[in-house]
Amino acid sequence: MSDPLQIKRLLRRPQFLAAAKGVSEARGAVVIQRLDRGDGSAHIGLGFTATRKVGGAVVRNRAKRRLRQAARLMIAQHGRPGSDYVFIARMGTADRPWDRLLDDVKSTLTRLATPKTERADRPSHPRASSGQDDRTP
Repeated sequence: MSDPLQIKRLLRRPQFLAAAKGVSEARGAVVIQRLDRGDGSAHIGLGFTATRKVGGAVVRNRAKRRLRQAARLMIAQHGRPGSDYVFIARMGTADRPWDRLLDDVKSTLTRLATPKTERADRPSHPRASSGQDDRTP
């Protein structure tokens, strides 16, 4: 029998800054950053943040509460052990219908669990390959 998944909260600023150096994905009302710690520990670290652009303190707190609950429901199935995740609230997080928010979190976690080399479905940016710039002189 495997031991249960251990989840720890990220509480210190350096932990959040480290996660920002990992990969990130945005879907709907959430941005999630993931850092593969590589420290041999199998626990999952979770952090939650919302900027003042999201709204006042009441709106930011509601958005973070909703993200915490969504993470509790989804991280065991879609999270990768040995990783730290930072959930960042966006403008519509506090008002998004619950099932859509859960879908955003699930699809973002699934996307982050897939290595970039296996992600062939994302087309490259059109200007990146043409070498042309649309700006006028």
